[in-house]
Amino acid sequence: MVDEINAANNSEDRDQLPDGSMEPQSPQEADNTDYGLLKGARVKHMDLQQEMRESYLAYALSVIIERALPDVRDGLKPVHRRVIYAMYDGGYRPDRGYNKCSRVVGDVMGKYHPHGDSAIYDTLVRMAQSWSMRYMLVDGQGNFGSPGDDPAAAMRYTECRMAPLAMEMVRDIDKDTVDFLPNYDGKTQEPTVLPARFPNLLVNGSAGIAVGMATNIPPHNMREVAD
Repeated sequence: MVDEINAANNSEDRDQLPDGSMEPQSPQEADNTDYGLLKGARVKHMDLQQEMRESYLAYALSVIIERALPDVRDGLKPVHRRVIYAMYDGGYRPDRGYNKCSRVVGDVMGKYHPHGDSAIYDTLVRMAQSWSMRYMLVDGQGNFGSPGDDPAAAMRYTECRMAPLAMEMVRDIDKDTVDFLPNYDGKTQEPTVLPARFPNLLVNGSAGIAVGMATNIPPHNMREVAD
């Protein structure tokens, strides 16, 4: 009985916060409740339906913008854009020699895309396949697979550099033509979009599945698009 009275007095001593929750309990009080493991953390009451709606929308937008669908301005998804920019920034250009794909993948993952080397290498390989891209953006040397779905060789065996057309994607990028933002760890900058002096989305097409939406754009002849 005494414990019940003390508990009631303790709850009355705590003030109610603006969102309707109570002030955090002291560690001694928290140990005597179901929230003892929280050690004074505040429990916020929320409407489940509203929370699901907001969380789902935030997740959907994140997938659409950050991963699954291309940007209309340069026709690239973030991982494609980061591969091309990392190759340009690292000097893997058409007028220079080939470099190991593992070196390119390491640059991309270390500076711009910390989501695993396999996704980056798969992207690089696809941009070097003539049957996957109407106009290739990566000039590959070695076994990059086949139209029959044979896999490419491991990245330590293949070599690459930018294709000449890829230089048109980044031309004048150092002349304030596009905006830059901090990379994932804030140690360098990456472009929000590439300048893209040709309509890459139309000429190379794109396909992607996001949350609640998808896209499938076929490639087109560049001369016809330009005319």
